[in-house]
Amino acid sequence: MKDAVRIQQQDFSQDEEIVALRASSKRMGGIATFIGCARDFSEGREVTQISFDAYGSMAVAEMKRLRDEAIAKFGLLDARIVHRIGVVGAGDQIVFIAAGAEHRAPALQACQWLIDELKQRVPIWKKEITPQGDAWVTPHP
Repeated sequence: MKDAVRIQQQDFSQDEEIVALRASSKRMGGIATFIGCARDFSEGREVTQISFDAYGSMAVAEMKRLRDEAIAKFGLLDARIVHRIGVVGAGDQIVFIAAGAEHRAPALQACQWLIDELKQRVPIWKKEITPQGDAWVTPHP
């Protein structure tokens, strides 16, 4: 089984991630997920691809801390975080987050908290590739 927190170049399967999450506890009554995808338009420009780079070991360590914090803060039974690096095309999946809890409310709250915190704290950088040239994207919530 794949690690619950990871960075990878290849695409991920949301179905496989949810199966792995559900396998961790039969008490899970609510699962909330977030999938971030590459948009084909940003800041008034067409975007053909997005390049992601990360400080690998630091990024994974921070993602693991986020997972641990979310489990404690929201009383989760389990959580999974996957982020891609490398070049992804417009429309492709970038990030997957799933939070599982006994009830829906903590799962939903944790899922939103996780993506917001990930964007703030994890050292992953994004460069949009456009017909007009490449542009690094400044962090935003």
